[in-house]
Amino acid sequence: MAPYQFIERPTPFNTKGGSTLPIFAVTPAHIETGTIDPIALDWAKKAGYKAESGSLLLIPTEDGHLGGALFGLGTNPSEHPYITGKLARTLPAGDWHIETAPLTANRLSLGFGLGSYRYDRYKSEKNAGPTLMIPRDADGADIKRQLAGVFLARDLINTPTNDMGPNELEAAFRGLAAHYKAEINVVSGDDLRQNFPLVHTVGRASADAPRLLEMRWGKKGHRKITLVGKGVCFDTGGLDIKPASSMLLMKKDMGGAANVMGLALMIMDAKLKVDLRVIIPVVENSISSNAFRPGDIYRSRKGLTVQIDNTDAEGRLILADALAYADEDAPDLMIDMATLTGAARVALGPDLPPFFTDDAELAQDLTEASLETDDPLWRLPLYSGYEKDIRAKFADITNAPAGGMAGAITAALFLKRFVSNTTSWAHFDIYGWAPSERPHSPGGGEAQAIRALYHHIRQSVR
Repeated sequence: MAPYQFIERPTPFNTKGGSTLPIFAVTPAHIETGTIDPIALDWAKKAGYKAESGSLLLIPTEDGHLGGALFGLGTNPSEHPYITGKLARTLPAGDWHIETAPLTANRLSLGFGLGSYRYDRYKSEKNAGPTLMIPRDADGADIKRQLAGVFLARDLINTPTNDMGPNELEAAFRGLAAHYKAEINVVSGDDLRQNFPLVHTVGRASADAPRLLEMRWGKKGHRKITLVGKGVCFDTGGLDIKPASSMLLMKKDMGGAANVMGLALMIMDAKLKVDLRVIIPVVENSISSNAFRPGDIYRSRKGLTVQIDNTDAEGRLILADALAYADEDAPDLMIDMATLTGAARVALGPDLPPFFTDDAELAQDLTEASLETDDPLWRLPLYSGYEKDIRAKFADITNAPAGGMAGAITAALFLKRFVSNTTSWAHFDIYGWAPSERPHSPGGGEAQAIRALYHHIRQSVR
């Protein structure tokens, strides 16, 4: 069974067989020492080709047809592990294979696949790209499932809210569950009031009802893994309304949900021996006469009362109920992902998502997985000295501490209050967006940390 796809697209890999054109992936040393195909070498020297990282030189045949390509890796290929993603956007359409490359087969194939992503759903013209023959020594099935998970996350984030509101996100969630024969449960609208009061509070002003999505897959008795993702399909900021410039990217505020769905896809497609549970609270933070207000106080599922000091700090509210619900099952590992704070972006920028955990062994494992997969992560502290900042005057805790200092940490400390039974928990404050083109991404909606997490989970259940 092929991996699930939210948006059907042509495969970046050659599945037909037949003749393919060669790509010589080379460093400057290959040119200097002449250790490549002599025809390619002769053409490179005539063209003054230096094999700089990401550079492409097409090679003609003697009769003037396209005969192949030289692709530069620079002097240190390990600095740009997915540089082959540029091939997917610079090669002419056609079928290609890698002839020589000082990179692993898995790395060069995954890089090409990641770079092949195009979000052209709303484009009148759709241009065909090149395809690559996966080397025989590469794990083609695993590469394809990782790409499917990444592309699912990117597709969900890139889709504008008029086509990706709460109803549509639920439909995509149901589609994923159906593809892998997972069980699903949905609680929505006023049915949330009693058991998920904060989810209802945040989403009640929207024309699309708030809801909590739950998926179960796997076998009881296997390692219990729960994924929780923030699903704010659009965030106006509520009554504490955002300025227009800050609203431009708010379709991506369901990036946590998109990423845990992509991670769940990888886990289910690989048939990992886990007892998997996925929980996504889904809302649109809108403005209406019944919108929640600054100064309101609400009781959470866990029983803690929360004082609303800013309606634009809504993500932690819906996550609070979802985490409390997930925690009641006492999973062995719980991961939550959310586009939660601007403070995380100020601290680490858009490409390096922080994670928070009190589990030192898990932190070490995740760091190693990050390095092994070149999926960047950075641990930030759950510093208990800032616990005082989330205390509220009239309730147990506030959703928006005053002062604006250490905002990513105080948000994580807020969430920690709702996790008490879980063996091991980590919170990921992701951006879910690539502001500019990179070799392995054209920019736009982005999967962050899920390849590293998949690698860690896969290793832990072998």
